[in-house]
Amino acid sequence: MTTELPHERVPVGEAQTRVIASVRLLDTESVALKDLAGRTVGLAVTAPHNLPAHANSAMDGYAVVAGSAGPWTISAHILAGDNPAPLIAGTAAAIATGGVLPVGADAVVPIERVEVVDELVTATEPIASGDFVRHVGADVQAGDVVLHPGTRLTPLATSAVAGLGLTSVPCIRRPRVVVLTTGDELVAPGSPLERGQIHESNSVLVCATLAAAGCEIVRVDNVPDLADATRSAFAAALADADLVVSTGGVSVGPRDHVKPALLELGVTELFWRIATQPGQPVWCGSAPNGTLVTGLPGNPLSCLVGLHLLLVPAVRAMLGDDPEPVTVRAELATAINPLPERLRAIPMLLRAGVLEQLGAGASHQLSRAARANALALIPTGTVELPAGTIIDAVPLT
Repeated sequence: MTTELPHERVPVGEAQTRVIASVRLLDTESVALKDLAGRTVGLAVTAPHNLPAHANSAMDGYAVVAGSAGPWTISAHILAGDNPAPLIAGTAAAIATGGVLPVGADAVVPIERVEVVDELVTATEPIASGDFVRHVGADVQAGDVVLHPGTRLTPLATSAVAGLGLTSVPCIRRPRVVVLTTGDELVAPGSPLERGQIHESNSVLVCATLAAAGCEIVRVDNVPDLADATRSAFAAALADADLVVSTGGVSVGPRDHVKPALLELGVTELFWRIATQPGQPVWCGSAPNGTLVTGLPGNPLSCLVGLHLLLVPAVRAMLGDDPEPVTVRAELATAINPLPERLRAIPMLLRAGVLEQLGAGASHQLSRAARANALALIPTGTVELPAGTIIDAVPLT
C-alpha cells in the first residue's frame, strides 16, 4: 500500500487565496443578445444615446404649458410612438403614457386632475413646469456606464441591454471545464448494481454547480483505476480546459493515481488537504498552461464542500467577479458541536433565517442532504454552539 507523509491541513481562507491567485481572468468574446442571460460582462457597457431620447409623458393626460389651469381645447391626440407636431398655443394635447411631449408643452396634467366639459379641459390642481414629464436622459445619459465589467447578466440586465438598442455585449468567455470521475466501483445511474458498486453521482453535482456558476462543461469522462489511464485522461483534459475537476483517487491508497499522474504532467501542487470536515482530502494544483486542477474527494458531501468553498470562488475570479464566497447569516435551530481545528461544513435546510439539521453530518449521506439549500459553516472551537447561535452559511444554488 502506498504511504506518504501527512500534509499540513491548510485553513480554508488560505486555500481560497492560493486557488484564486493561481487563476487568470479569461478573455472576452462578443455574445448575442439572445444568449446574454447568465453571462458576465467583460467590457463596460455604455449608453450609446440618452434615455429617454425625447421628453415624454409619465402619465395618461394632457400636454400643456404650465402657468395656466385652462380651459384648453384639445388640439391633438398623441400616442406612444407618434412624432407629434408642435403644440398649438392656448390648447392641450391629449397624450398617452410614453408619448413624446410636443414642442411648446412643458408639463402634463394627468387625467385624474382635470375636468372635461363641452370638450374643454380644465386643471383641478396647480401645474408646474416639468410635472409628469420624463426628461431627456433622466434614465441614463449618452456615455454613462450602465453595466460594469464583472457584472452577471440577469434577465433584467439583459433587458436593459436591449433597451439601449444593443444587439451584443463583450462578455468574459465561459471557463471550460473537463470533469473526470475515478473509481472502478462506479456505474452509471440506471444500471443495475453488483455487490460493491455504487451509482456515480459526483459528476452530476460538479457539472450542475459549475454550470450555474457560469462554466461551459466540455465533457465528462469516467477514468478506470489504472495509472496509465489516469495520466492519459488528465493530459487530454489539460489541453482542453481552464479547469479540470476530478472526483476520487486523491488519497494514498493503492488505486489512488491522481496525484502521481498530475505531478508527472508538471502540475504544481498548491495544497493537499484543507482544514474542513467533511472535505479534507482536496488536492489543488496549477498546470504549466495555467489550467487549475482540483482533485475532489469521492464522498459526495466532501465533494460539495470543495466545490462551494474553493471552485465557485475560483470561477468567479476567472470571470472578473468578486471571488469572495457569497454567504448569509442565519441562526442554528439546534445545538451543534464544533471541531477544535477544522471548519465543519454541513448541508442544512435554511428556512426563514433558521438553519435546520438534516442528519447529514457524514460525508457519504447524500440522500439525507438532498433537501439542503445551504452549507452551514461551523467555526472552529471547543464549546458547543447553542440553538440560536448566528453563523455564516453558503447558499446552495
